[in-house]
Amino acid sequence: MSERRGEGDTPEPERLRQELLALGRSLDAPGAGGEPGDSMAERVLARILAERIPPPVAEPPGPVERLHRLRRGLRTRWRTVTAALCGLLTVLALTPPVRAAVVEWFDFGGVEVRYDPSATPTASARVPACADPLPMREARRLAGFAPVVPGALGTPAAVSVTREPGGRALLTLCWHEDGRTIRLDEYPALLDPGFAKTVPKLPEWLDVGGGTALWFAEPHRLTLRLTDGDGDRWRRTERVAGPTLLWTRDRERLTLRLEGVASKERALKIAESVPSGSSGSGT
Repeated sequence: MSERRGEGDTPEPERLRQELLALGRSLDAPGAGGEPGDSMAERVLARILAERIPPPVAEPPGPVERLHRLRRGLRTRWRTVTAALCGLLTVLALTPPVRAAVVEWFDFGGVEVRYDPSATPTASARVPACADPLPMREARRLAGFAPVVPGALGTPAAVSVTREPGGRALLTLCWHEDGRTIRLDEYPALLDPGFAKTVPKLPEWLDVGGGTALWFAEPHRLTLRLTDGDGDRWRRTERVAGPTLLWTRDRERLTLRLEGVASKERALKIAESVPSGSSGSGT
């Protein structure tokens, strides 16, 4: 479901209900149970809505009766939710086209991830080096925040800052290994997506220091929204990105994106080597 809040005059709950109904109709096979013409979504919604109507009560119930009713209500509600979740999991597991529609996009730390099974990139995934490198102190001043530096990689070979929409700044650290570039992008984890990824395979959810991380094992398309040198006009640069680890740091409110490390295990070790409050030295 790719509609965003604020688009059109239809309230968000009603728009969500309409989309669920449309999805349910597309899934139902002829002859399914329930009233003729009722979709799976309509039957589930009807049951949920019916539970919201309290039965008439002749007199206020006592504490024991209220407790019994609460338990019965929780059991009924749990059965309904469980059935709905089982249906959703079946859809996700057995119907790839619908699965693509359901998980078409999600936001993670300011990064918009779009799932597209036909989006397999054909170009080679080459990691770009830091453009227009700056001293660490100057990069920190321009970015407006202190960069975090993974201890496993040591002092970066280059640092750069790129302006992004909404007054944000993308701060990039680069290292060089055996003729290859390892790149760590850092930017404030705001709600507006700064990157847009189109992936042919959904990422793997991992844990980094007790937080959530995403591992993109397959090459994918990456759209980076930038500004020109004056900061006045927007432009979009799309390139193919190789294996990528994406994670957030709540304390610094940063999203970090590590590229150029093909091994998931090593990428995790690099991410876990970022000390709290780490920053580069002024060079």
